[in-house]
Order: sequence, then C-alpha cells, then structure tokens
Amino acid sequence: MTTEQNLRYREILIAPVNECANYTPKFGHGRNGGFSLAEFQVLYGSDAFYKWLGLDNPLMYSAHKAAGGITSVYRQIGIGCERLVREIFMDYLGIDSNSVMWSYQIQGSNGKKRTLSLDGRFLLDKIPNKEVRDRCRNWMLEVADFLELAAPIRQAMTGVVFEVRQGYKSKDSKRQNADISNAANAYANGYIPCLMVMSSQIDDDIVSRYRIAKWMILQGHAEASPLVSTYSFFKEIIGFDFIQFMNMNQNYYKEKIQVILEHLMRAE
Repeated sequence: MTTEQNLRYREILIAPVNECANYTPKFGHGRNGGFSLAEFQVLYGSDAFYKWLGLDNPLMYSAHKAAGGITSVYRQIGIGCERLVREIFMDYLGIDSNSVMWSYQIQGSNGKKRTLSLDGRFLLDKIPNKEVRDRCRNWMLEVADFLELAAPIRQAMTGVVFEVRQGYKSKDSKRQNADISNAANAYANGYIPCLMVMSSQIDDDIVSRYRIAKWMILQGHAEASPLVSTYSFFKEIIGFDFIQFMNMNQNYYKEKIQVILEHLMRAE
C-alpha cells in the first residue's frame, strides 16, 4: 500500500462520518436540517403537555441529538465501509467500477420495476492477474464446500457479491427478508452471496438465519481463516492488509470520532 493509497482509503472511510457532526433532530417532522435548540424549545414549549412535564428542557434536546446522532454515526461508518471495500477491490483485483457493482430488477407490487443492488462484486473472468484470480477461485471453491453447495450450483458460480456492514445487531425482519431475497437472486445469476461484517458485532440468530439461506458470512475477527474472518479474507485472498491499515490510522480516526461525539453530546 502506497502513501497515496493510505491517505485515499483513510478519507473514503471517514468522509461520510464527518457529516454526523452537523446532525440535528427532526422530532418526527421530517424537515430538512432538523431543529436547533431554540426551535426545539419553541416546539416543545408550545405543547402544553410536554411543557407541563418539563420536556422542553435543553437536556431533552441533547438526549435526542445524541441518540439520533449516534445512530447516524453507525450508519455513516457503514457507508464508508462499502465505499472503501469497492475501492480496495478495484485497486487490488484490477477490476473497474462497472465490474465491482451488481444490481438487479424486481417487479414491485404496483407493477413498476425496482432496482436493488449489493455493495460489491468480483467476477473471476474480470480479474486480469492470474495469481490473484486463482486465489479468488480457490477461495470460492472452499466457500462452496463450507456452504455445502450442490455440484450444479457450484459449477454455475462465476463470482461473489458482497453486502458490507459495519456491524449487524438489528432484528429488523424486513431487512433480513430483503437479504434472503438478495441471496436467491445472487445464486440465480451465478454469484455466491457474502455478508461482510467489518466488526465482530453480529447477532447469533442472524448468523443462523443467513446460513440457512446459504449466505457466506465474514466477521471482523483479527485472527481466523479467510472463511470466517473479514481481515484474513482481505490479506490472504485480496492481498490487502486491512489490520495494518487500521492500526496505521487509528489515532487519526479516534480524534475525528472524538470531535464528532463531543459535538453530538452538546445541547447547542
């Protein structure tokens, strides 16, 4: 990894998170920009019931701002991870921006077509370097064994599609059902679906349900096989040392997050 790559990757991951410093709560009104503290006090102060209870207190605003802002931090970290994974794939696998993305269309209940997409992809025949291509192919064969895919299915697989998450602890059944549908469509199009979690934070029930749907799952374990660990997959298969990258930049990221969190915890 060159110095230029390091700086580029570093900013790709953190850029979406920087937006969280400007987060302001909307209090269910869906307005652009949310409410300032003064606007919140007018909103809650004009509500007799909330005013009686003292909910127009600036600390209540601070609590809303912190709660919504922290959710936004997690969401934006996830977006940064998606973008970084695609960038690394393009650089280290030698694939272009068209090859690294995958989408498909479904018929909506209203009769209109909707386009759904996953966060990353590699196709074996699009990887120009034979050594890298062979590593990816061998990993796919090991994944097929791990998932116990039937022979006709494994023979039809031409690549892998990835859903990238910073963590996955939500019990949102709608999200899970959508992912299971994504897996079915991936297999129908010749791809193995892989859930790539950057942290080790994933609910055990989710793992079980996704395994049944034949998702390959990689988690943020520092030392494990590339069939289990996101970071071993990057180092041994992709050729990028993600752990080294994060260690090199952890002080920079910690300072950025510190500033954002301090801002979110203030009422003003």
